[in-house]
Amino acid sequence: MFKQVSIDTAQGRIEGHYDPKFSAVYAAFVENFELRDEVGASCALTLDGQAVVDLWGGRVTRGGAAWTRDTISMVFSATKGAMAICAHMLADRGLLDLDAPISRYWPAFDAGGKEQARVSMTLDHTVGVPHVRGPVKPGEFWDYDAMIARVAEEPAFWVPGSRQGYHGITMAWTVGELIHLASKQRLGAFFDEEIAKPLGLDFWIGLPEAHESRVAPMIMAEPDAAWLETQFIRTALGTRDTPTALFMRDFATFEPNTRACRAAEVGSANGMANARALAGLYAPLANGGRLNGMNMVGPETLTRMGRVSAATSEDATLMIPARFALGFMKSTDNRRLPQVVNSSLLMTEPAFGHVGAGGSIGLADPECRMSFGYSMNRMGTGLLLNARGQTLLDAAYTALGYRTNAGGVWTC
Repeated sequence: MFKQVSIDTAQGRIEGHYDPKFSAVYAAFVENFELRDEVGASCALTLDGQAVVDLWGGRVTRGGAAWTRDTISMVFSATKGAMAICAHMLADRGLLDLDAPISRYWPAFDAGGKEQARVSMTLDHTVGVPHVRGPVKPGEFWDYDAMIARVAEEPAFWVPGSRQGYHGITMAWTVGELIHLASKQRLGAFFDEEIAKPLGLDFWIGLPEAHESRVAPMIMAEPDAAWLETQFIRTALGTRDTPTALFMRDFATFEPNTRACRAAEVGSANGMANARALAGLYAPLANGGRLNGMNMVGPETLTRMGRVSAATSEDATLMIPARFALGFMKSTDNRRLPQVVNSSLLMTEPAFGHVGAGGSIGLADPECRMSFGYSMNRMGTGLLLNARGQTLLDAAYTALGYRTNAGGVWTC
């Protein structure tokens, strides 16, 4: 029997339901509003494919209208997980060979030292084009054809496969164009037809104008002294034309609260969703690759999706240790490092998913058959999860009987 929720807080009403087993998740969700300056948010969790937590609350803007069951917001790089699932579905169908040279599908990419680049390298951030070096014109990120041409021509920052550096924006076109060429559909249409509609997800890569009234605008993070002293920020402000500096440049020009940004197809960064959609996206992957009649991927593909493909003690863009599967983040523990803020993601070792700028997340955990989603409008500082998202995730793992994450992953 689910517990129904409808309570008022200083930040607005919280509504939804939860299985009493996950009462700690509910408590953490309320605590985020009371103690951690949450403005508007949603949190959802499935177990064995069944929704066991579905919570939402707060306001779409400070002091504004209520965040409702159907409110959506930009989940930034959590979109990368959705895009990666599309690529793996094509691989599972034999339409995209992840071990093949990129030039098999996209001959124009075979330039600028990228001749030996393989498809898999676009997914694990080793392909060597984390950014385009030249100036980006206003609105150019929304011009798909212009951006795939620029990425194809861009000289590699390093020999593909020899280094790992987060491809914060350009992954939209490296992976997105491979999906386009392999499926004969653009990413947004493929995702909508093959994943969102079959699963009933309120998740868009290229938001139709009819849904604009449901959008909660993003509230940008307010930098504090600790964030300004991080190695990432110091490197970004102290260098030019490095992956770190270019990442900051690109993020500053992204304009998430404009209709043009939300309408564009940027598979690395502009997905519009809520927690229910994020958890629903990963639910089949937490349950063997299939759920409710939908066969997302087979067991061999699912195994590959969860394996670490690239790991480094210093990501060339993020300037922190980072671990990636093919298109997904793996549990990463940077809590004890100096000059690092909100740059950890603590899951079990088999789990995989992706965070978004400011703290959103979606993930699958095949070990405990759980999927999890969290979205919000007030962004936090840091590169991975902040306390709001991680506290919710910690509460979920504790409810499932996991004992500790002291070793960098949740274990029993």
